[in-house]
Amino acid sequence: MASFDLTDSTVRELNKHLHGSVSGKVTVSNPGGKHSVAVGATDAHEVEINGNVGYYCAGMNADASIVVNGHAGPGLAENMMSGRVHVTGSASQYCAATAHGGLVVIEGDASSRCGISMKGVDIVVKGSVGHMSAFMAQTGRLVVCGNAGDALGDSIYEAQLYVRGKVESLGADCEEKEMRAEHKETLQTLLKSAGITEYAVDEFKRYGSARKLYNFNIDNASAY
Repeated sequence: MASFDLTDSTVRELNKHLHGSVSGKVTVSNPGGKHSVAVGATDAHEVEINGNVGYYCAGMNADASIVVNGHAGPGLAENMMSGRVHVTGSASQYCAATAHGGLVVIEGDASSRCGISMKGVDIVVKGSVGHMSAFMAQTGRLVVCGNAGDALGDSIYEAQLYVRGKVESLGADCEEKEMRAEHKETLQTLLKSAGITEYAVDEFKRYGSARKLYNFNIDNASAY
């Protein structure tokens, strides 16, 4: 096991270890809200960060399992490729932006633009998400056990959104969809993977693209 105390060690030293060494368990203490903690991990490390982190924690993650015992600042797991990122607190804006794969779990709330331009990642938020979440989301799944702010799924492509609570408003070209058996099965798997067992899939609604903005059509001009 490798240990890094960020009171004495630098973020650069931690990230260098995650880039080139053989996978193993890594503990990080006293992160103190520092930025870019555990960025660019390229192997199946098990990283436990005890404390709050700043911008871009776990960005570009590939294969590592990263747990933040605290809150995370903007850009958590940005451009993540694979692996798992789990935050026991809340996450600030644009969580998992442009992420291509893997699973992101937020036990608290996620702020605005959660999952913006997501490209295959699965995101499970036990609390609520802010406005413009899943903006231009291309593919992947976003599960929100609480409420969603304004303009959910604005200009969405083929991502699937599941919300248990109230949606303040839907963005352009996003609409409520039928919740078929296969969607309930998918949602159940995601909730189980996130360790959430207290909610039933029948409590959720599904949202996705109305597919009116893929190509310009004069009949849909008012939606642009």
